[in-house]
Amino acid sequence: MERALEIAGVRLTRLSPHEWQVPATAKPGMRVPARIVASEKLLREMDATVYEQITNVATLPGIVEAAYCMPDGHSGYGFPIGGVAAMDAETGVISPGGIGFDINCGMRLVRTDLTLGDVRPRIRELVDRLYARVPAGVGSTGFVKVSKDEFRAALAEGARWCVDRGLGWEDDLAATELGGRMGTADASKVSQRAVDRGANQIGTLGSGNHYLEIQHVRPDAVHDEALARKWGLFPDQIVIMFHCGSRGFGHQVATDYLNVFLPAMERKFGIQVVDRELACAPFLSQEGQDYYAAMACGVNMSFANRQVILHRIREVFSEILGTDAEDLGLRQVYDVSHNRASIEEHEVEGRRRKLIVHRKGATASYPAGRPEIPARFAADGSPVIIGGSMETGSWLLAGAAGAARTFCSTGHGSGRTMSRTKAKHTFRGQELARSMEARGIYVRSASFAGLAEEAGAAYKDVDEVIEATHQAGLSRKVVKFVPIGNVKG
Repeated sequence: MERALEIAGVRLTRLSPHEWQVPATAKPGMRVPARIVASEKLLREMDATVYEQITNVATLPGIVEAAYCMPDGHSGYGFPIGGVAAMDAETGVISPGGIGFDINCGMRLVRTDLTLGDVRPRIRELVDRLYARVPAGVGSTGFVKVSKDEFRAALAEGARWCVDRGLGWEDDLAATELGGRMGTADASKVSQRAVDRGANQIGTLGSGNHYLEIQHVRPDAVHDEALARKWGLFPDQIVIMFHCGSRGFGHQVATDYLNVFLPAMERKFGIQVVDRELACAPFLSQEGQDYYAAMACGVNMSFANRQVILHRIREVFSEILGTDAEDLGLRQVYDVSHNRASIEEHEVEGRRRKLIVHRKGATASYPAGRPEIPARFAADGSPVIIGGSMETGSWLLAGAAGAARTFCSTGHGSGRTMSRTKAKHTFRGQELARSMEARGIYVRSASFAGLAEEAGAAYKDVDEVIEATHQAGLSRKVVKFVPIGNVKG
């Protein structure tokens, strides 16, 4: 029996217990339906703008099948965060709003051979040293000093640029999406202003919801023991997870190309959009190709940024614990983006098609056998790293076959339920830090106001988000991690 709901004036029909559809007739100009993957509770927690934005996305030229929103969806610039849209690569458009200003914002997970008993007595020293070595906050600059020409080389080479300079291990590249380098990068498509903003920011966390956490694998939190063991994870283990992106560089690239696309859209390409935040250009146009090459530079900047942060983490653990990082087992599990566009082939209405897949606040979740998966994970599906709030926990998932219908995409985090402004007025950063420490989470932050913005209560229940993605078949549970130490951007 069909089940329907009306939320924010939008009628949704249930396709399955965890998938809802807004028909293409709901709004003038929609070319495809909009679909939201969520439990009914999560659906009702989404802000009204999500429904407006995901149906706007469904109007974009060349979009195929449906515009998707993941269970952690919340409002963003043009597209909702958690938005996924696939456009035909020959006839469709590329839109910076579908990728985000923080190009290749993503997650990196690092395992250790350490247990809670090894680390708990030294947690304050470790967090304090990490806070000193990995700069956080707005405008923070890193220890890697490079000329503008060297920075352009890093934009072309990504994490490889770091490893070649002793800032990482060869094995890190094998455990990074795309091998840590997007090959379509062309630094000549990037403005001098973007280079100026990014050149001194390699190895920095930034601000907002970015963080670096020391986490614990509780014995009851391993959901797929065989796969966890295969990926180097075990009960009572300590791991490190961090979340950051391409900093001011990526923001400038997105800003530059929005300024290119906005005047060209209607005048040159005859494209009209329902919201100027959906500014776009045909993917095969010169403007579209230039942006794709510049976006790839942002992807590589972010890979390099996270690579240098891993180098600093190894230094800190080695110094505090008096043991070489290799002997501590500080090996990377995976690095994955949740803000980028990618050329991929998917089956649409029974036919293989080449698509430009936009994922904004959405993580690639490739089932076993997909060509995008690094070789060591090919038999199991791609690892998916989901960062929760700093008070609750985070997850490692694996790609699942059901993700084929979302163009191999799943969620990326908890998803906000409260604006940053409201969170700052609701919580007090100093009180929150004391409360977290009393609960076994030692935190250092660049600002108490920023800490208040990231209070756990400002986010959805990460376990419910994960359950929705698991039940919907987009990705499957492997391990949950809980924080014991946090450096907050």
